[in-house]
Amino acid sequence: MKVNKKVWAALIAVYIVWGSTYLGIRFAVETIPPFFHAAVRFLIAGIFLFIWRRLAGDPSPTRRQWKSAVIVGVLLLVGGNGLISLAEVTIPSGVAALIVATIPMFMVLIEALRPGGVKPSLGQVFGLLVGFGGVALLIGPTEFGGARGFSLVGGGIAVLAAFFWSLGSIYNRNTDLPASTLLFTGMQMLTGSLGLFIVSGLLGEFGQLNLAAVSTRSWLGLLYLITFGSLVGFTSYAWLLRNAPVSLVSTYPYVNPIVAVLLGNLFAQETLNGRILLAAGVIVGSVILINTAKKPAPPSVDPEEIV
Repeated sequence: MKVNKKVWAALIAVYIVWGSTYLGIRFAVETIPPFFHAAVRFLIAGIFLFIWRRLAGDPSPTRRQWKSAVIVGVLLLVGGNGLISLAEVTIPSGVAALIVATIPMFMVLIEALRPGGVKPSLGQVFGLLVGFGGVALLIGPTEFGGARGFSLVGGGIAVLAAFFWSLGSIYNRNTDLPASTLLFTGMQMLTGSLGLFIVSGLLGEFGQLNLAAVSTRSWLGLLYLITFGSLVGFTSYAWLLRNAPVSLVSTYPYVNPIVAVLLGNLFAQETLNGRILLAAGVIVGSVILINTAKKPAPPSVDPEEIV
């Protein structure tokens, strides 16, 4: 199937932009509290997306759809993005991206355990075992190949973030949604930002924030996340869903973590050694295996999973 230049341009944008958001988060949380930065990011992007789509003629959301947005927004943005932002205070952005790449693995597990869910095939089970082995290699104790000085707490928080993203994505597939993907994305960002502000306040981040102490790199990281990560990335993805083969669009989860690891090494001097490269190959390979294994109802990866 011939793919035109516009499709490739949008696909490369999704590859690079969503892969680079982990580095953007790393820079932002250096001097901005993690939950507060995420709240500001999604509030601004959510306002823009929601107003744009309403002015473009998208119907007004129903109360039930707003309820769905609250639940999905809390799971994906508070539990997912908020926790990954917290994790990146103590772990490299590339490692965070590799842990987030396990989302399809968690989705298979959740789908299998929920009432009426689809049981995994033997190929998927094998992929799960391989994938979690890759995670153990990545964040396990040093004597088992883990990183020296690596924060196990930060790694655990990142794993929890991936679980919440997976839970929110499963719920998102079975709830009442508006016809417009971008409108619902804006709704999720608005409701999720409210939840992020609440958590930020409960953790005392308002008192920790010192605008005068925020570095230029953190401001630029936040600006990049708002404009490219939350707007350009989602817009490109939504366009691809309507203009490109699904099999091609669905390749981005395999590319994003690799982009994140390389960018983290290039711009943040994050360690890139044989252990990380091996873990990356194992994790990405397991995700490919899970997504290509024969199964009755494949768990697709939703755009809302991306940071």
